[in-house]
Amino acid sequence: MKDKRILYVSSEVVPYLDENEVSLMSYDVPKMINDQGGQIRIFMPRYGNINERRHQLHEVIRLSGMNLVVNDLDMPLIIKVASIPKERIQVYFIDNDEYFKRKATFTDEAGTMYPDNDERAIFFAKGVVETVKKLNWVPDIIHVHGWMAAMLPIYMKHFYKNEALFSDTKIVTSVYSQSFEGTLDAEMINKVKFDNVPLESILDLEVPDYENIIKATVKHSDAVIIASENLSPSLTKFIESSGKPFLPFQSKEVFAEAYTNFYKNEVL
Repeated sequence: MKDKRILYVSSEVVPYLDENEVSLMSYDVPKMINDQGGQIRIFMPRYGNINERRHQLHEVIRLSGMNLVVNDLDMPLIIKVASIPKERIQVYFIDNDEYFKRKATFTDEAGTMYPDNDERAIFFAKGVVETVKKLNWVPDIIHVHGWMAAMLPIYMKHFYKNEALFSDTKIVTSVYSQSFEGTLDAEMINKVKFDNVPLESILDLEVPDYENIIKATVKHSDAVIIASENLSPSLTKFIESSGKPFLPFQSKEVFAEAYTNFYKNEVL
């Protein structure tokens, strides 16, 4: 994978957030490609519970200052950056005071999902693409991890479909086991449709629960990785019958070779 450019877009990444399936793989996979001589960037939201001083985040003024429209509202985009110690891996943080200042990731103190999580996901997807455009950095692959990043493939295939920068970019989505109960805001489908995304391509979002969001993401991806051993039978069956190249679950011990071969033989 030497000199291949891979953009990792994730809901969660260690060491900035607690260890779980998504955050660990969102570190391990980029590190593996980095060790192989690939060029990588990682993007994640700048949640309010990330310690900016400890992790030495700083704002990138030349990239910040844009406004992104979410559901007809202008939202300022702030870009921060940090480096993972010892790895020379740069991580970009998508920030906005309205969406990401609160001191938690997805739920309040009572464990209730934030009512604007759908808008946060839309803002994150747009923020990533707009920042990559400003960097003028052309990824060979965009690899998506976690549901907060799940709008990115949809926006890439519709909202940004005419961006010449991404004309040869392939999108890979890693699918993890269910990470939230219930649904996001019932108006989510209309908020996405507002951005000229055709209704027939996002009908899954009529009921925006975890599985339906992931189904919409898979439909807009070029390839899929089953990243959880205990993925629900319904999602597994959906991926297997999607017609997309897919990689079955790989354990931590063997994933490196399997992911590399999948990138080389099925994606690029």
